[in-house]
Amino acid sequence: MFQSAAKTLSVATTTAATLTRGTWFSIRHYCKKTPARLRVSEAVSGAELGANVKVQGWIRSVRPQKENLFLHVNDGSSLQSLQVVASSVLDHPLLTLGSAVEVTGTLRKSPRHKQPFELEADHIHIVGDCNPVDFPFKIKERHSLEYIRQFPHLRCRTNAFSSLLRIRSEATTAVHSYFKENSFVQIHTPVITSNDCEGAGELFQVEPSSPNNEEGEKFFSVPAFLTVSGQLHLEVMSGAFSRVYTFGPTFRAENSQSRRHLAEFYMVEAEVSFTQSLEDLTKVMEDMFRSATEHVLAHCAEDVDLFHKHVAPGHRDTVEVMLKNRFPVLTYSEAIDILKKSSQKFAFPTYWGCDLQTEHEKYLVKHCGNIPVFVTDYPYDLKPFYARDNLDHPEHTAAAVDLLVPGVGELCGGSLREERLDLLKARLEEAGLEDTYSWYLDLRRFGSVPHGGFGMGFERFLQCILGVDNIKDVIAFPRFSHSCPL
Repeated sequence: MFQSAAKTLSVATTTAATLTRGTWFSIRHYCKKTPARLRVSEAVSGAELGANVKVQGWIRSVRPQKENLFLHVNDGSSLQSLQVVASSVLDHPLLTLGSAVEVTGTLRKSPRHKQPFELEADHIHIVGDCNPVDFPFKIKERHSLEYIRQFPHLRCRTNAFSSLLRIRSEATTAVHSYFKENSFVQIHTPVITSNDCEGAGELFQVEPSSPNNEEGEKFFSVPAFLTVSGQLHLEVMSGAFSRVYTFGPTFRAENSQSRRHLAEFYMVEAEVSFTQSLEDLTKVMEDMFRSATEHVLAHCAEDVDLFHKHVAPGHRDTVEVMLKNRFPVLTYSEAIDILKKSSQKFAFPTYWGCDLQTEHEKYLVKHCGNIPVFVTDYPYDLKPFYARDNLDHPEHTAAAVDLLVPGVGELCGGSLREERLDLLKARLEEAGLEDTYSWYLDLRRFGSVPHGGFGMGFERFLQCILGVDNIKDVIAFPRFSHSCPL
């Protein structure tokens, strides 16, 4: 029965007859126009009320009664599904959860309070059937994010994950809108690169699957990798544009299956020229966070509420507190003092010069009132070669800053860039990278200006505002160690 097939079910004008495959019963609408095609989001808001309309989507629930048939149909445009009311004549075994249908009828006001509008169906065309026995999601069952994660090819059909994808789409729009409104130029930085921006060595090397080159000859003539950051390419552009940003995929070959890490994730990165102040960077970070969060809350209210009610109850209060307060600023030294005075026992020891771990970051956030907090002026030796030397003693620090947020820890990381040629050259020589980054030194030789920038993990941003614990639940197709199923 459950094979790919199309079937049209219609109400007869006079008597009902037995429905068989390929039979078409129809009310004659000789004078009616072609039905207006509506998205579900338009139909549930009452667009084309009283008109003959067509809605296409997937069945979310089926409730047959003696005289009537009730369906809920969703096309992904809205969390709310459209209720379809039809004569029981139109009931058919192929109308099941997950089936794709095209419904034509009249959009009317509903006598029921839960939904103001409903579609009174004349025709139901089954576009694609779905076997409810084999389909992993069931009517009236609330499936956990952990459960639906097992089905990366199907989880977009659940309420929770379709809401997540709409939120993600709107958050993407919000980020681009913020930068556009603040005169940043978008740069498409390359995915394939010959440099390691972070210096951590956790890179995916790129080679042809069937190399036609001579043995030992590289496709790009130099080792090439998937990018871990677009920062260095943005720095190139910051020599001609005072404000630039990029938003795209980045890759880390970390052998981790933790809740915090992915092998492929999205980064929002920005560079600002003619600045010698970390305050200029923290202002952009905070303003972008607020702007994007407020945009998502305003444009995806129902979808966000689903997460705040069923995934992370009470998290809406956390988000509102974040938006109501300015983000405090701590120096790294002040942060270490706070951690040392804490009565909490940490798995990782705290001392001046240690790298802050997630447990430290989350404690600092709670210490500051469970709102985002900036930590500045990290030990110089903890930061990459491009971070600006503060030339302070005895505590040698770099002009670097991280934004720590509730539930996540580090969300953004940035720094002023070392624009002084002699200092930058000395550090590259010390690391044995002077030849590799000779082009980077050229940027300081020809019209260099003080500048700085930062990167924000997009998935971590979504975790922060939605209260989602596992980063794998905020991206469509998570890639991590030992997992690349599609």
